[in-house]
Amino acid sequence: MTSVTSSYRPEIDGLRMIAVMAVVLYHFGLPVLSGGFAGVDVFFVISGYLIGALLWREALSTGRISLVRFYIRRVKRLAPAFFAMALAASVVAWLVLLPFEFRDYGKSLIAATVYLSNVLFYRGAGYFDTSAEDKVLLHTWSLSVEEQFYIVLPLLLLLLLRWPRVFVGALWISFAASLAASVWLTPTHQTATFYLFPFRAWELLAGVLLAIHSHGRAPLKAGAWVSWLGLGLVVGSLLFIDAAYGFPGWQVAFPVLGTVLLLANGRSSNGVNAGLSTPLPVFFGKISYSLYLWHWPVFVLSLYWRGGYAGWSEAAAWMVLSVALAWLSWRYVETPFRRMEPRGWAVLGALAVPSAAALGFGALAYVKDGLPQRFDAATQAHIAASADFLQDFSRCYEPRDGAFEGVELCPIGPEGDAQVLIWGDSHLRAMKEGLEQAAWEAETPALIIWHAGCPPLFGVSKTESYATPAQDAACTADKAVIARDMATLTAVRNVLLVGRWSYYASGTGVGLDAQNTITLSGYEATSNAEVLRAGLAATLPQLEAQFGAVHVLEQMPELPAYDSRAAARLLAHGRISEAELATRARASRADAKARYGLAQHAMSAAPVIETWSAVCTDKSCSALQEGASWYFDNNHITNTAARAMSARFAPLMRGELAP
Repeated sequence: MTSVTSSYRPEIDGLRMIAVMAVVLYHFGLPVLSGGFAGVDVFFVISGYLIGALLWREALSTGRISLVRFYIRRVKRLAPAFFAMALAASVVAWLVLLPFEFRDYGKSLIAATVYLSNVLFYRGAGYFDTSAEDKVLLHTWSLSVEEQFYIVLPLLLLLLLRWPRVFVGALWISFAASLAASVWLTPTHQTATFYLFPFRAWELLAGVLLAIHSHGRAPLKAGAWVSWLGLGLVVGSLLFIDAAYGFPGWQVAFPVLGTVLLLANGRSSNGVNAGLSTPLPVFFGKISYSLYLWHWPVFVLSLYWRGGYAGWSEAAAWMVLSVALAWLSWRYVETPFRRMEPRGWAVLGALAVPSAAALGFGALAYVKDGLPQRFDAATQAHIAASADFLQDFSRCYEPRDGAFEGVELCPIGPEGDAQVLIWGDSHLRAMKEGLEQAAWEAETPALIIWHAGCPPLFGVSKTESYATPAQDAACTADKAVIARDMATLTAVRNVLLVGRWSYYASGTGVGLDAQNTITLSGYEATSNAEVLRAGLAATLPQLEAQFGAVHVLEQMPELPAYDSRAAARLLAHGRISEAELATRARASRADAKARYGLAQHAMSAAPVIETWSAVCTDKSCSALQEGASWYFDNNHITNTAARAMSARFAPLMRGELAP
């Protein structure tokens, strides 16, 4: 039986060029490529096609496959360039990353080295979160998906080698199941479907199945329209896919189908294949793996160091550096190692040395909490604040059925039926340590219910720029469950509502987070402030009828220009003086009051627990208190600040607040 052709196909390198340049330009901020991240999906199909052809050809020609030989080829192809990039990134990370960031870098280096970074980033945050730009090795998630595929596919083929039709049938079933799961679950579990192998497997399998079903037949050689359609689907995907509609899901079908058409018709003589086979696309295709490896650390670390680009000219300069590093990596690392002759376990054994070094370095950064001693004492207050936001939520849980099903409940204080209920958003999370300290001191069991960005008011829905539609809907759904099941909290005698009230009333953030917007709806009101007032007017009586005393926590004053992470970076990198930073960490009381005024007016009927005196004088409010920074960012306080304010919650915990 004839085999799948193994001759070089330059148009595939040209297709790689489209994929990698789309990803690079998207990451560096080219606004036209709203779906540039879909270049990774093009890579998945190409990888599946080439690896599938390789394994299938070996199985049919020899009647077996050699796992050792297969993994030697993979190691020689992928590992050297990865470890070269990891070495350079680690050196720069050591020099510039703050401790909590360097600690996370160490964890991600460990995960990337053992090809589990997709799982790590799935558990951490979404690809489209703003914090993604701080993750130096975020791009290795796709390499982990591919490596997991390289483990599963050969083993499945080896298991079913005697029954090739069963093997192909199993691939088709896996393809259909993976595709269906991706489309079905993306609206509600986008982070999982983006990062995890089971939901991406169908893209790689599309390439594998194409390779298998084209075996033994002449290339498609269909009309030029097939290639033009494929190119149109790929380029259109890169231009028009919008993550706001859910990705991967149904949208990823377009770049996958386009890539399949281009691969299937790659031997046809037409303008598309001729263009993809010209020297420039082929050059970028050949360096595409190294370019993918290097561009993201260059982007993240340069943006981190500079604090933002001066314009497109600077971004272009960093892209040129990425290309230069990619060429050096391809020419002096990828190519020589790929041509090396050592066989057998020697190659796999050699992998142990850089792997051990990467794992050891990552473990050092993680276990030593990012090695804070790398920075001078002047930076420590802000570094400490940037790390003083992590808390122990080990007691939190989500009931799977019954009362409060699907709502996160966090008991604090002694064991027992909750006597105090605290309901709120991320500002409640920031206050958690102070509330818990007060609960323990008063020997009062209490219960926290918090949902980030979700106003603790019945009948109020929200649409937020920072959230996905699914997250907005989850806020509304949680409140419906809370309203339904409040009556089960029979021991509660006091309630405290906590929120970023000025954000809800104005509809926008301020200063460093001014780009965040939120729109409240409900009660037929026409403005956020009116919805806030109506929501309170409906919520307070409902809670008072159930529990008695209900209070609202006065929102801490916002400090528009302050962020502990940015402050620590500026000091650590010598870009600002301590005096200048103290100014950024301060806001006039009048300005802070003006910002809070709209919310304060909307909540005028609610009993309030005061907070401002902890950080404000008659003239100003400051993050810097008692030699420490009490703010994590411009509106959330640190655990240190929350504990310092715990006495304010003592009357609440002791049941001494009057209705």
